[in-house]
Amino acid sequence: MMALTHGFMALAAAVLLLPALGESAGPVLLAAAFLGGLAPDADLVASHRKTLHFPVWLSVAALALSSLVVVTGSPAVFVLTVAVGAAALHSVSDVLGGSAEREPWNPVTENGVYNHVLGRWHRPRRYVRYSGAPEDFLVCLAFAVVAIDSGLTAPAADRALLALVAFAGVYALCRKRLAAIGSAVSSLVPTRLRAVLPTVRVEESETDGTTVDVRFGR
Repeated sequence: MMALTHGFMALAAAVLLLPALGESAGPVLLAAAFLGGLAPDADLVASHRKTLHFPVWLSVAALALSSLVVVTGSPAVFVLTVAVGAAALHSVSDVLGGSAEREPWNPVTENGVYNHVLGRWHRPRRYVRYSGAPEDFLVCLAFAVVAIDSGLTAPAADRALLALVAFAGVYALCRKRLAAIGSAVSSLVPTRLRAVLPTVRVEESETDGTTVDVRFGR
């Protein structure tokens, strides 16, 4: 699933759960939920769904922090709990998507999300076939509507969220053509500039999943 789908999923969970817990869903908590939901996908430039995806450890950490919040009542710990919980939700829910590979619409691996405790990959369920699939955008849109319709987000935040939904829609439309678009744009770059621009190489393996190698210079 798209990183934005995970971000909106965590944000929707926050606006639904936090008021029920008697907490004020202020902008800091909502931002923690959204950014925590995005965070695991920072490993796109490492071993995707392995380096920063911890479905077990993040869930355990979120539960431990929740207990600490009950004991201490610390607002800072509560914000951290929300962020970690959102990252855990991301890591766990990725198993519902497609495989972690360059062209998941033509799957050749069964790498859903890596479980560091078991030392193996969980197979993808493919309810959402791949990041940027039409159903992925619909899920993203549904969670965004829940968050925006809650009335807990400020008007300025709502406009930013709508802009992100639009970006997700464009990404979904272009998803299968990104490689061709990248090649077309690259061909327009003057030869002298190509020498200083980064090169991106995508490698795939059964053990490490998809690894993106970005190098500067030739």
